[in-house]
This record gives sequence, structure tokens and C-alpha cells, in this order.
Amino acid sequence: MKTIFFLVWFLLEHIFFIMNSHAQEFAVIPTTKNTVKEHIHGIELTDHFRWLEDKNQTDVIDWTRKQHDATVDFIKKTAPDIPGLDEEIKALFDREMSSPPRLKKDREFISKKKKGELQFSLYTILNGEEIKIFDPVLLDPSGKTSITSITYNKNASKVAIGTQSKGAEITDIRIIDTKTGKQIGETLYGIGSFSWAKDESKAFITPRTKELIDKQSPLAVYLHTIGQNPITAQKLVEPSDAKISAWIYETEYEDFQVWGEGDFYTNTIKFRTIQSNENPRTIYSSKEYKAYPEFRNNDIYWMTNDHAPNFKVMKSNANSPEFATATTLIPEGETVIDGFEITNSWIIVQDKKDIMTRLKVYDLQGNYHKELELPEFGNVSAMSYDRDKNLLYITISTFTAPAKMYKVDGNTLNWTFYYQESVPVDLSDITADIHFYESKDNKRIPMFIVHKKDLQLDGNNPVLITGYGGFNIGISPSFVGYNASFLKRGGIWVSTGLRGGNEYGESWHQDGMLQKKQHTFDDFIAATEWLIKNKYTNPTKIVARGGSNGGLLMGAIATQRPDLYRAIICQVPLLDMIRYHKFQIARFWIPEYGDPEKQEDFGNLLSYSPYHSMKQGVPLPEMLVTVGENDSRVDPLHGKKFVALAQQKPEQKSPIMLYVDYDSGHGSGKSMAQMIEDQAFYWRYIMSRLQMK
Repeated sequence: MKTIFFLVWFLLEHIFFIMNSHAQEFAVIPTTKNTVKEHIHGIELTDHFRWLEDKNQTDVIDWTRKQHDATVDFIKKTAPDIPGLDEEIKALFDREMSSPPRLKKDREFISKKKKGELQFSLYTILNGEEIKIFDPVLLDPSGKTSITSITYNKNASKVAIGTQSKGAEITDIRIIDTKTGKQIGETLYGIGSFSWAKDESKAFITPRTKELIDKQSPLAVYLHTIGQNPITAQKLVEPSDAKISAWIYETEYEDFQVWGEGDFYTNTIKFRTIQSNENPRTIYSSKEYKAYPEFRNNDIYWMTNDHAPNFKVMKSNANSPEFATATTLIPEGETVIDGFEITNSWIIVQDKKDIMTRLKVYDLQGNYHKELELPEFGNVSAMSYDRDKNLLYITISTFTAPAKMYKVDGNTLNWTFYYQESVPVDLSDITADIHFYESKDNKRIPMFIVHKKDLQLDGNNPVLITGYGGFNIGISPSFVGYNASFLKRGGIWVSTGLRGGNEYGESWHQDGMLQKKQHTFDDFIAATEWLIKNKYTNPTKIVARGGSNGGLLMGAIATQRPDLYRAIICQVPLLDMIRYHKFQIARFWIPEYGDPEKQEDFGNLLSYSPYHSMKQGVPLPEMLVTVGENDSRVDPLHGKKFVALAQQKPEQKSPIMLYVDYDSGHGSGKSMAQMIEDQAFYWRYIMSRLQMK
């Protein structure tokens, strides 16, 4: 009887939900077909909407605005205000916020935003007084210009501050006197990276302008003289292809100059002394692996996955710096080495087992000493070292409290609490667990599930499931306070550790890239099925969300398993995988996805490219596809073309909507006002689709 009652109740609720959702019809904007046919590697492809690729054309601008306006109008009608939601979001975002103090030599700095302010400013603390030395709002009263980088010189008397406007990720550099806040010299426009030379009269800069990005030009490194026009800078190195990046830096404490080139996964390292006029000598080069040097006096410590997918630590000497001469200091183990720091007395290794990280202590000869016990339960999310003070700064993160930063003495290894942000949200009724499930090929996959402690597994809970699964970026515990409104209303937040990330080392990453990219999608689909099978939820109560590479994931699950999701939020996505490499910085991603110009990669990309994978007669779930008009990473053309094609499917009844952020790019740099507006918009949409109040 109880089972029958539940089934009847569920069916009635489902029928009411469907009737209510169709009370408002989405006004589909007609899209002209301008068909292009081409043969690629012997296969004919038809593209009806290639004309949408040029966002500067008047007809594309007009079409985009109409699509966006239709989306906003529909969501206003179907996602009503939720009592208390706006107030909760404002309390979280519009408040005083501050970074942990940054100590450099005898100077102290913080990034801080006061209640009502639109952006963070940089402060220094002198004689106990906070002094604002840089405020990006003075450059742009709208608050849409933000600080993107802060690079201090050796004694912190000067700082190079990078800013971007409207999320375009085109950075301008200003050198500031850190006591007076006055700018030194002219602004350097369109600089992707800035690194002080040892004598500080020069800097190594990498120009990165919109023009260079649009042309997909390789980004060169120049030696710039501070105070001079950057047009006079000396070019030192230029990669042969835009998928390769280059960098040069000089070590702060030693007299070494390091040159590097590489893609995401392989690199070449060259080396010379600063005084030398000789060409830098190659000390490491691989087309399969990567290695990064850390210098301590005359020693070179290497962290590498060279024949070690879980990474290892090697050591060589500046007199014989070649990696080939290095000895293994800390060998590869069963767990993944995430990073290491060298104090005066110890090597502290951060490793990861089943996503959770630990700290292991070795002596300077590489002998294991002990595991460094944490002062409280949590996950080590960051670690850095102040060489002048012989102090480690270690951040411990959990789901239910803001991260805590500790100072650890480099000799005694004693912990001292240093900093924790105060956040106006109580998560004492929230719990988080790690679960493991089997993917399609029986691979064991991790995921985090966060929910209220009194959760009932009745198969009817609202779920927001997220994923990324690429570029060696994995999941780890972090504060979920900004999801509090959703969690406290009974929502379940799920974060999946898909192949393509770094959860279990480079082999895990490689198992979700190139020819094995389908594993990423299979892992996410299997996570959704596990949640349904284990009575957490059902398909009418699941919203999936992902952005960038995670947006590709959203496009893939929408076309491969549309039956599993009530709605999908697909943000700044890659969706046309046959032409992705032709736009902006996307050549940089060829090592991850493959090159469509090569037949062996083309077939694999075509097999899952969401734009090419919509099945005839099979409707997609409701989708909110968002793009940033100023995005310099993923061109908004992907979202536009996908929406246009999906809307023209005769069987498509659920709305496929395009939302355009006209004052942002890939997502960074928004003002607090924009962030509050975005949060309210997305949570109203998510909660309305999941029938939450």
C-alpha cells in the first residue's frame, strides 16, 4: 500500500509539473539557414549556421540580441522570485571581504573589498594602518575592471598590477610605488605575463592583445626596459605555433635565468647564468612528459611525470644541471604528488589519495621522516613557502567552513593559526561525503555529495550535478557556502571526479583526453545513473551544470543521454569540435582534444562533437546555453550555432535558450553587482526547474 501511494503521488506531481512548465511557451527566434557543405577526410559535413561565427556582423548582432531577450523574458515568467533568496545572496557577496595578509620581506599587503564596493583593492599596512594603494574602480567607475595579477619586486617597494576590463582577459600592467600608490612610468597595454628581471630595471613581458588572439599568433617573450615604450623591447623567443607557450624568468635568490617552452603536457627547459652571454643550454626536453625546476642555492629540484605518471622529485646541481644527470630524491608512489616545498631543514610533499591530500616530511637527502599531522580535519588545498622567514603557509579546506590558513615553522614544523575569512552562513546542518561508483567500463570514479543531514533517500530530492573532467584539473573539498541557499532548501550538490582530471595522476588525465575523451562523458552519465539507482533523485529532479571544457561535457550528455536531466546549464562551452581550433586561443588545446586537420583525430572528435551529434527524432532536455560576448578563450560562436540548430529540430519541445553576458568574457573579473545579479538569476532558474521554493 505504501508503495502504491508513493507511485500515485509521484505520477500526480510529475503530471502537474509538466502541465505547469508548458503553461508558458518559449518564443523561438527564427534563424536563417545559410548552408555550407564541405568534405573533410572523405566525409561530407553540412553546416547551416556558419554565418553565426562572425559576431561583428550586423545580422549576427541582431539575432543574438533577440535570442538573449527571448531567454530573459521566458525565465522571468517561469522562474519567479524565491522568498529570501536575494537577501541571502546579497549577504554573502555585498560585505567586507579580505584576502589573507601577503608578507614580502618586511612589507604586508592585503586585497580587500568593503561593503558596497564593486571590486577588490590592494592595500599595504604601514605602522599598523591600512593604506589603499590601488583601486581598479578609479579606472572604471562601473566596476567592470578588475585586478588580475599582482607581481612584487624583490623588496616589495614596487608592484606590477595587471587589470582586465569586462572579463576580456586582455591585461594591462601598471607599476605602482607600494608606499605612495603612485604609478611609475606608462601603462603597458595588452601584456599577458610580466616577470621582474633580477636587476629590476627590466622585465620579461609577453604581449597578448585581442589582435594577436584573433590571428592565433604565437606569443613571444620580450625583454622590456622599465620606463621605455614597449615597442623598443627586445624579442627573445617566439614559439613556432600558437599551441605552444614560452616563458623566461630569473630566480630571485640565485643568479640563474630560465627559459621554457611547452604545451599543456610537455616542455623544454633551458638555463644559463644571468651574467652569461651564451645561448641558454637545454637541460630538459620531452615531447611526452614535463618537468619543472625549483632552485635552492646551487641545487635544482625537479617535479616531473617523466616515466612517472604519479610524479616524482629529482635533484641535480647547477654545475651539471641537465635532467639526465638528476638522481631520484622522492620516487613515484601509489599516490599522486601534487607539489612540494623545501624549507631549511625539510622537504614537505603534498600527495593525494582518493582526492584527499596529505603532507609527508622528508629530510633534505630524500629520506622519509613522517606524515605531518594536520591541526584539524580537512584537505590541504594550498601550500607556499616564505624563504626569508623559513615559514610555510598551508591552507586547509573543508566543505562546511571557510578555508583556514596556518603558518608552519620550517624547522620545528609547529603549526600556528594565521587567517580565516568570516562568512555569514551557518552550515552546521550540512554534511558532505565522498562516494565511489563504477563507470561504463567498470572504472571506479569518485564524487562528492553534499546535502542536509536529515536527507531522506526517497528518490525525489532536487540535485545539481557538476563536472569538468579535463586539462588535468580535478575536484577537491572546498567551502560550499556560496551554494547555501540551494543546500538549505533541500538541494543536493554533486561534484564528479571524472577522467581527464588529476584525481589519480597523469594516467587518469590521459584516460579522459584525445581518443579516450568519451570516458569523461561516460563517467558523468554513470554518476547520474548512480544517484537515481540509489534513491537520491529521479530525472525530473536533476539539473546538470558545467562550463568551458565542462560546457563541452554538458553538450555531450545532452546529445547522448537527454533522458536523464530535467535541464542543463551549458556555460561558455566548446560545442563545434570540428572547427574549435580555428578560433582565438583554441590551438592551445589541441594536445587535449586532438587536431581536426588530422584524420585520426577528426573521426574521434566528430563522434562526440555536440553540434554534430543531435539525433534525428530525439529531443534534447531544456537547456540554458550561456556565452560571454568578450570571451577571448572560447568563442561565443559555439553556443550560438548549437542553439540555432537545436531550436530547429521538429521534435524539440523543451526550450533551448541562449543567454549572452554582454559585459563579461569567460567568467572572471565581474563586479560584485554583476556577481549578485548572476547568482540570483542562476539560482532562480535552477530552483524553478527543480520545483524548489
